[in-house]
Amino acid sequence: MSIMFSGVGVSRGIAIGTVHRLQRHDIEVGEISLNSQDIPAEIERFNTAVDTARTQLHNIVDNIPLTLNVEIGAFIEAHLMMLDDDILAEGTARIIKERQCNAEWALKLQMERIGQVFDAMEDEYLATRKNDISHVIQRIMRALQNIGPPEHDHDPQVWEGKIVVADDLTPADTIVMQHHGVAGFATESGGPLSHTAILARSLDIPAVVGLHEARRYIRDGEPIVVDGNIGLVLVDPHYEAVEYFNSKRNRYLRKRRELVKIKDAPAQTLCGTRISLQANIETEADVAALRKVNAEGVGLYRTEYLYMRHTDVYPSEQEHYDSYIKLVRALKGAPLTIRTVDIGGDKEIQHTQAGTVAHNPALGVRGVRLCINEPAIFLPQLRAILRASAKGPIQILLPMLTNVEEVMQIKRLLENTKSDLRNDGHKFDENIQMGGMIEVPATAIAAQQFVRHLDFLSIGTNDLIQYTLAIDRVDDQVNYLYDPLHPAVLMLIGNIIKAGDKQNIPVSMCGEMAGDSRYTRLLLALGLRSFSMPANALLEVKSVINNSSLGKLDTHARKISKCDNPLKQIALLDKLNTGIESIAH
Repeated sequence: MSIMFSGVGVSRGIAIGTVHRLQRHDIEVGEISLNSQDIPAEIERFNTAVDTARTQLHNIVDNIPLTLNVEIGAFIEAHLMMLDDDILAEGTARIIKERQCNAEWALKLQMERIGQVFDAMEDEYLATRKNDISHVIQRIMRALQNIGPPEHDHDPQVWEGKIVVADDLTPADTIVMQHHGVAGFATESGGPLSHTAILARSLDIPAVVGLHEARRYIRDGEPIVVDGNIGLVLVDPHYEAVEYFNSKRNRYLRKRRELVKIKDAPAQTLCGTRISLQANIETEADVAALRKVNAEGVGLYRTEYLYMRHTDVYPSEQEHYDSYIKLVRALKGAPLTIRTVDIGGDKEIQHTQAGTVAHNPALGVRGVRLCINEPAIFLPQLRAILRASAKGPIQILLPMLTNVEEVMQIKRLLENTKSDLRNDGHKFDENIQMGGMIEVPATAIAAQQFVRHLDFLSIGTNDLIQYTLAIDRVDDQVNYLYDPLHPAVLMLIGNIIKAGDKQNIPVSMCGEMAGDSRYTRLLLALGLRSFSMPANALLEVKSVINNSSLGKLDTHARKISKCDNPLKQIALLDKLNTGIESIAH
């Protein structure tokens, strides 16, 4: 009997094959009391296990096939950095000494401490990094127990053509399985911003996550379909369903092959309007994907990754500068928009004033609020951005703005920092542009006030939608309410764009909505002319733009914006997107 599961499609494409269940259990550990004379040996045993885990990850990086993107190894490098982080190594050793306990128990306690910090984080990207910490710690646990690395649990030959069903997958799993021909993934946990999801997209492996308890109903060897486009998994499908998905997969693959042909073509509507298409990135490794699709630059560089390397100290000015310079050089003259740090007071760090966990991190000291409250955190980043601006085109993007006074305070800090740099003999772009993320409804409503004090705006739809609709899109109980087509959301987006046009300053969109081709024509009709998105979404969005005529879109867009019935809205959106001919001519 066929069973259908609905999850979150995190990597597009359709896979048809048979199930290979990946069943792993967390290693059960207990506390063992040690004598004081045994503590040095226990710490050495722990350090040896960390070295073993490090060697395993280096072996994976060294054996990544040359046919794969060479930057893929950066995801494993992220796990290597976590192994080298003092909070993990020194924190665990400290617990061994203080509690006089075995390394496994100390590591478990340290994981719980780190997990509490990550659980409190409002920023979705940072919160998903808890999974990476867990993967690293499980690898160390296996080394402590003399169990082989996770990727050796199964014969590599079993992966070819199979669809892996698991609780979760590590980046190492993903890379090894892709090398051995896995057809697709379906996991019970995970999210669209996890490293596994990002990797699956980079490697073009269809994947669906968030299939809670699906493994209870799925057996090894069963036929299965994974549709990463719509987040659907179909187990034991009927013959007619297999034929349907085969046909859908072939159409999708043909479309992907056609998209490559427009890589070097400009993004331009049929009526001749040029549209700017840039990419969102999180690390230097993402620049390779940007080049593959010929993006015009970086519309959003999330700098939180720099802060993830430290949980008890913030990155130095030099660390910031080194990272930005690498990006400037890699972009070879293309613009780089750096979003200043968007972490909040929910991050439990003792040496900051904002050390207490907020009751509601979404409404607490985060983003630009933290930068103003804690200049010791913000100023090293600001100095580094300015110094790097001497080497290439850089813009500053301020997150989580709620009132104009915040902009004015940052401007004063910027001018003071410029003065300090001049005194220190550093060069920088004297006219560096500063923009604001519009992701709070109050800011969107009052956008006409902000445009008078900023050089550009960037619409962050992820938070804007969540704040507007009072829902958390990663909360399974309410995420069905996450609706980019809600009339209030469309009204706010339209208001932001109109405010920018009136003041003649650029307005871009860098949220997920910008990279979803279903909304491209609607956003064009609302007046958006600059998009920033994950690189792997860019060519599909460009294709829609290149086959759209602005004059044909307005009527449909107005109907969608005014419609108060979600089902009718979807039907109207489908009509807007139906066929190139009906829209273009």
